Amino acid sequence: MPTPQLPTALFAMNPVHLPELFPPRLMNRLQALARVDPALVVEDFSGPAAAGALAEAEILITGWGAPHIGAGVLAAAPRLRAVLHAGGSVRSLLGPAVWERGLTVSSAVRANALPVAEFALAAILLAGKDAFALRERFRSEHVYPAPGDYAAVGNLGRRVGIIGASRVGRRLLELLRPFDLTVTLYDPYVDAVAAAALGAVPLPLDELLRTSDIVSLHAPDIPETYRMLDRERLALIPDGGVLINTSRGALVDPEALTDELVSGRIGAVLDVTEPEPLSDGSPLYRLPNVFLTPHIAGSLGNELERLGRTVVDELERLAAGYPPAHGVRQADLVNSA
Repeated sequence: MPTPQLPTALFAMNPVHLPELFPPRLMNRLQALARVDPALVVEDFSGPAAAGALAEAEILITGWGAPHIGAGVLAAAPRLRAVLHAGGSVRSLLGPAVWERGLTVSSAVRANALPVAEFALAAILLAGKDAFALRERFRSEHVYPAPGDYAAVGNLGRRVGIIGASRVGRRLLELLRPFDLTVTLYDPYVDAVAAAALGAVPLPLDELLRTSDIVSLHAPDIPETYRMLDRERLALIPDGGVLINTSRGALVDPEALTDELVSGRIGAVLDVTEPEPLSDGSPLYRLPNVFLTPHIAGSLGNELERLGRTVVDELERLAAGYPPAHGVRQADLVNSA
């Protein structure tokens, strides 16, 4: 019986990511499932190298830096039947023509949620110990604080508010379960029964902000969430509270947040900001109550292999005639990042 011919695949992304997404052992698995040239990584579909490859491609393997896939690209790729994205959201990557043609779409967004949730967990626990502020004080004074200075420090019963039961938010709720914390959740699409199953008490947004020592943002960046934490809502966070944002800077009013942080009333752990990066003159770089990181919560370094492994696993499923385990529908993008 003749061996079935392997489908033809094409990489479309910034080539700098390819070795980390698909190290040799994973690339070998991939090449056993599809005919793909690791030396050809397309960043611009209008380039001469892309034209011939697109005409033959049945599967596009995309990643960060992939060019937009619209009607023109699809016209040049008549055999294309699937887009497997080794990254998070595909909302800005895919044009309407992709859905109109009925292509199979898969994303590694769930795999990318794991390190973000881990980062948020670490930030919550360190914030509860006041580690960020105490580190700054120790660097300045070079002495241990007096025992009385620790009265408000600790994670026993610390009130943690989670905004958004996204993939990251749900994984974070799982990770928080072993700790002696009081966890609340705001998500308009999650009822009380579902919230309890996730290990949280559901609250309206304003009440969650008023009653949380630490607030962690995990809502999607959609029109309904733009500036959801405006000046009035930021003012609801109790004095000494900490805001953690690993989602998107657009969810928070940047001027109002800067004012709150400059005043020293609250602290923040910010992996994302608006703009991104901040201007050189932003005071947030210098404030002792701000722990600022350069958008590192998502997959980095060896974590990228997890995204590539998701793509290879999906390709195996397609080869066996099964639907993707991490398929994306156009309707899914309405309320997701």
